[in-house]
Amino acid sequence: MMETTTLNTVAGVRFTKVGKLYHFDYSHYPELKVGDHVIVETTRGRQMGQVMGFVEPEKDADRTYLPIMRPATPRDLVLKQHWEAQQDDALRVCQEKASELGGYEQVKFVAAQYNYDGSMLTFMFTAEDRVNPGKLWNELGRTFDAKVEMRQVGPRDVAKLLGGYGACGELRCCSTFLTDFSPISIKMAKAQGISLNPSEITGMCGRLRCCLVYEYEQYVEARQKLPKRNKRVGTPFGEAKVIDVHPLQDAVTVITEEGRRLVNREDIVPLDELRALEKKAKEPCSKHGDEPCDCGKKPGERRSDQNAEE
Repeated sequence: MMETTTLNTVAGVRFTKVGKLYHFDYSHYPELKVGDHVIVETTRGRQMGQVMGFVEPEKDADRTYLPIMRPATPRDLVLKQHWEAQQDDALRVCQEKASELGGYEQVKFVAAQYNYDGSMLTFMFTAEDRVNPGKLWNELGRTFDAKVEMRQVGPRDVAKLLGGYGACGELRCCSTFLTDFSPISIKMAKAQGISLNPSEITGMCGRLRCCLVYEYEQYVEARQKLPKRNKRVGTPFGEAKVIDVHPLQDAVTVITEEGRRLVNREDIVPLDELRALEKKAKEPCSKHGDEPCDCGKKPGERRSDQNAEE
């Protein structure tokens, strides 16, 4: 077990092109720069990663950071390229062994990954149910010199590994910039007024699209300031019923006697407030009752009334 050290600054290291950042102590190598490759010890053995930046550590006093073992050498980089070139062959061998053993018909093997020096080989697979790959793992352990790991991954991880284009026609978010998968629910689509047709809200992985979360908070905040659908409100066109809400336009569509109208939020008057104003307008002056009221009289008329009282 390597000794750990608590620091004031740490290096953020990424092990895959679009992966999570892990933080390490770089005090023994202060000359490290962003973009440098380093060798570190992880729970999955010795790995090569790339320094993506330097940040302040979390303020948790109990948090410690493993040290960076050393900067990667040119030989390490060449080894990494060599073993990456062997990954497709390793995946093919895995698929053949699974077919020979049988019992893995419902399992899809999607990737094989060597670490930088070829000492560890990880096979990733997906299946609808949990799978015990013990038999296959033993067979692959006898076939390859590297330490073999088998890891079952979910459909979103599969999409991230395979890459490709999403339904929008752009490269998939998960394989270009998403380092974590956020929890996504159907209510996010409802809040944004998106059709609940599966083809509209389902990604290429068969799960709800990651992009549903991008503008969800803005829609929720905007909707809180607008009246709900079917609510009656006051508008410049008179009393009307809200038939549609447009959060990003900060407006609603209402139906009036004259037809549909788009009304901005600042022009909407709550119905109870509108009726209170109308009622007040019909009432006599609170200062003068039913008597002539000089609140609305012209200056000349007001002066003559004042002189008469004197």
